[in-house]
Amino acid sequence: MIENKNNYYQKSLSPLEYANNGFKGKMRSVNWNFINDDKDLEVWTRVTQNFWLPEKIPVSNDLTSWKSLTFEWQQLVTRTFTGLTLLDTIQATVCDTAQIPHSLTDHEQVIYANFAFMVAVHARAYGTIFSTLCSSEQIEEAHEWVINTESLQNRARALIPYYSNKDPLKSKVAAALMPGFLLYGGFYLPFYLSARGKLSNTSDIIRLILRDKVIHNYYSGYKYQRKVKKLSIEKQLEMKKFVFELLNQLIDLEKKYLTELYQGFNLAEDAIRFSLYNAGKFLQNLGYDSPFTEEETRIAPEIFTQLSARADENHDFFSGNGSSYVMGISEETEDEDWEF
Repeated sequence: MIENKNNYYQKSLSPLEYANNGFKGKMRSVNWNFINDDKDLEVWTRVTQNFWLPEKIPVSNDLTSWKSLTFEWQQLVTRTFTGLTLLDTIQATVCDTAQIPHSLTDHEQVIYANFAFMVAVHARAYGTIFSTLCSSEQIEEAHEWVINTESLQNRARALIPYYSNKDPLKSKVAAALMPGFLLYGGFYLPFYLSARGKLSNTSDIIRLILRDKVIHNYYSGYKYQRKVKKLSIEKQLEMKKFVFELLNQLIDLEKKYLTELYQGFNLAEDAIRFSLYNAGKFLQNLGYDSPFTEEETRIAPEIFTQLSARADENHDFFSGNGSSYVMGISEETEDEDWEF
């Protein structure tokens, strides 16, 4: 009989704590039967239920639509998605892994490990789109464009110093900013095209990515709020000031990038409003009010329609399945099936 339930927890370290503690102490395994924070289990369950792979979505059904686009529009799509791939590469390899040492619970550690994989799938998804729709020359050009476009590089660099910052709160803010704000100016384009009957299956992938980002941003915001509540009023105000200053810095960088990206397509102003709308949602996830006006965040109804759970009826975003998410059909085997 166990005299002190979960007494082992207080006498042990997570493997990460052990590694950071000079390799001293006794290590414990993550225990999903003893939950420190119910939100961890809730988020883990939602993320794993939502798991998807880009190979299951028939992007090839967009080939006719893709070929109907002019060279300039194809180049815009390819460049936009390659820019998003860079951000997801940063998030998977730098951002989410940096959150693991700052975790409040053992379960939070493995959730951020899961997030890192999830975001790597997002980066892979763009590669699936490229390999299906684009020529090798188009892909190469887009990657060259990414490394040579300073406005894109500047916004990509902005958050990296905070991920490795010794201040876990500032790191958490940066972790929420990537999925909560910085990607949406790029997301605007596929939704704009889908609303016009273009690249609908490609847009399905973006909706799946967006669904993951919403959970990611919500969770980081929740963990941030839990930590902030433990601080003095003075420190809380200091963190609020930091959040708004960093967000405003990113907004300036985002405006410059989107203006350059969408030059000649008359989309920059709408994409910026879409980004500001989501910046307000990011702040709300951190427990702050949005300072943006209705005019600054006005989005065309056709774009809101694309954000809905059943846009184009291609996906059921609550079950993770939809008409364009191709799942295998299984049946039980019998002895005769193995008689070759």
